Amino acid sequence: MNHKSLPSLQHLPAFLAALGMEFETVEPSRVVAWIELGPDQHTPWGVVHGGAYTTAIESAASVGASAAVLERGQFAVGVNNITDFVRPLVRGRVRVVAEPIHQGATQQLWEVNITRAEDGKLVARGQVRLQNVDLPS
Repeated sequence: MNHKSLPSLQHLPAFLAALGMEFETVEPSRVVAWIELGPDQHTPWGVVHGGAYTTAIESAASVGASAAVLERGQFAVGVNNITDFVRPLVRGRVRVVAEPIHQGATQQLWEVNITRAEDGKLVARGQVRLQNVDLPS
């Protein structure tokens, strides 16, 4: 059995660092992260771009799903991401919570909710199907 650990989430790749995603909790059955959204993530019309939410949803689900299969020498890659944008946001802190719906031998299905920190209202929600694959050697 390949016994590796998750990559450090303190030094994120530039893509995630640009989003400003900060992970609070990473467990095989729950991921909690925070993002401060504002002009850096805006569309030309002055609201947060849906791609920011899609990226956050994919990232949270992938990190949690990978944590769930790491002891088996695997990680998880997204094969489908469905994101619903519920309400527009100009700026503010959001909470990203990812939890599994199903964790199987070959695939996982995760649900992710993004809510405003100030009042807990849903901003976006998503569902990500992931494939468990062997870690590169």
